[in-house]
Amino acid sequence: MHISNEYLYEEDKKNYLPTFKRFPLAFIKGKGSRLWDADGKEYIDMLAGIAVNNLGHCHPKVVSAIQEQAAELIHISNFFVSPPQVALSKLLVDLSKLKHVFLTNSGAESVEGAIKIARKYASKNNRGGGIISMENSFHGRTLATIATGQKKYQKGFAPIPSGFSQVPFNDLDALKAAINDQIAAVILEPVQGEGGVIPADKKYLQAVRELCDENNVLLIFDEIQCGIGRTGKLFAKEHYGIQPDIMTLAKGLGGGMPIGAFLCNEKVGNAIDYGDHGTTFGGNPLASAAALATLTTILEEGLVERSLKKGDYIMNTVRSWSKDHPMIKEVRGLGMMIGIQLDRPAAPIVKALLDDGVIVNGTAESVIRLVPPLNIPDEDIETALNKLKSIIESIEQNEKS
Repeated sequence: MHISNEYLYEEDKKNYLPTFKRFPLAFIKGKGSRLWDADGKEYIDMLAGIAVNNLGHCHPKVVSAIQEQAAELIHISNFFVSPPQVALSKLLVDLSKLKHVFLTNSGAESVEGAIKIARKYASKNNRGGGIISMENSFHGRTLATIATGQKKYQKGFAPIPSGFSQVPFNDLDALKAAINDQIAAVILEPVQGEGGVIPADKKYLQAVRELCDENNVLLIFDEIQCGIGRTGKLFAKEHYGIQPDIMTLAKGLGGGMPIGAFLCNEKVGNAIDYGDHGTTFGGNPLASAAALATLTTILEEGLVERSLKKGDYIMNTVRSWSKDHPMIKEVRGLGMMIGIQLDRPAAPIVKALLDDGVIVNGTAESVIRLVPPLNIPDEDIETALNKLKSIIESIEQNEKS
């Protein structure tokens, strides 16, 4: 059988539920910040599986950890503990300075768990179970998580679970007006990802923490995309000097293996009883070993600091183009979580870059999102930026002629 992009793309369409608007590409190999498709073409990956492959593709330490663990023990259920899970749990608690962790399989599952324990805490404190989220947020694709987010993701899935409301992001007055004794928690992303790579204002986030404390409302930080070194801090919360009551993680945690987590402080943990939550696969030995290797390697190789330095370099470089290229309206982000706001849809530029061997994606319609591996070589950054600039110049030149 001849494996090609076209063959695999067409076969996929026959069998896979048509939920993804896929590009007609099939990747068969990855190494570091490079990918190869089934036709042999090489690409620079500036998307990292949507902020998942923080160590790039197939990092040797992660590969070794997976191989060694797979040869010993893959799954046992959570009736028992395993060395990788125990070690990972301790590391996450120590690094986050929160009290308890629960390991899951994905980001959406982590958010679901965070909502559950927030409501349990509220119930024990005679509060309602309402959850306030931010407009243009994204917390997952399950029914409860789409209830927290954008209306476009809710279309056709009624009845949407009740008890959820939204307020504008970075608008403290709107949040104040929405807080009452029926609210259990406020959930937000310190840096909105799908909403267009929009960091929270520091004073706003600090005021949100104070507001929640005054009203005994829990504050949940969704760090699924912005955590694990992505923003130039291990957790984005560190940019703001704020400790949430609950924090969710996933994406970059497992180095490509499916794993997530939610962590909470002592007062929330004290509200949880045996049987309040569970998971079959979450935190299994294989996924935990991969996450432990990923997190340890990020710390040992100084990639958190590198993310901040290289992210600033990328943002400042693209900002320097805006004087001569009016289609660039703004460059924003933290570390290597970067959004380039355009005056037009991003899709044509995303496609042109893909054709030229660079993988990025568009979000919020007119934003190019860059979330490369934290260890991407300098030369790959330069090549990707040069190709992006060339495409922008070509488009603007064609518009003038």
